[in-house]
Amino acid sequence: MSNGITFDPEAIRALAQILKDTDLTEIELVEKDSRIRVARSHPPAAAAAPAPQMAWPAGMMMPQAAPAAAAAPLAAVVAEPAEAVLDLKHPGMVTSPMVGVAYLAPEPGAAPFITLGGKVAQGQTVLLIEAMKTFNQIKAPKAGTITRILIETGTPVEYGEPLLVIE
Repeated sequence: MSNGITFDPEAIRALAQILKDTDLTEIELVEKDSRIRVARSHPPAAAAAPAPQMAWPAGMMMPQAAPAAAAAPLAAVVAEPAEAVLDLKHPGMVTSPMVGVAYLAPEPGAAPFITLGGKVAQGQTVLLIEAMKTFNQIKAPKAGTITRILIETGTPVEYGEPLLVIE
């Protein structure tokens, strides 16, 4: 790591084993001024089942499947200082109200609902979350400026996961 923080490879292996044993997709460990996050793709059994088709208009660009080499059980290991950990109690934090797939634009090729530094009005649609083939509008809980966008189009999200910050 370029920031001088070192991590115990055995601790990372142990976290990866916990993911495997518990069928979780992500685990995070925070100690003092460091953070280790280990995430993996969905279990292989889910990959074997055909993905349901989404009700997007013709020409929809679906998220591309990861190449076989990148589909290893550990999809990412991220280490960063604890100060970078998001404050979920931030008054402008917008979190996911459901499990689904987030989209930042109404359709492929269209302008996104929001941009970094852009202004939003209370009640304005800021993104869509597709759940069970239904597109749910996520609206701004308050007026303000978008200071952080924490997801990308096509990102799977879970209930309570941070999506963006409005200040």
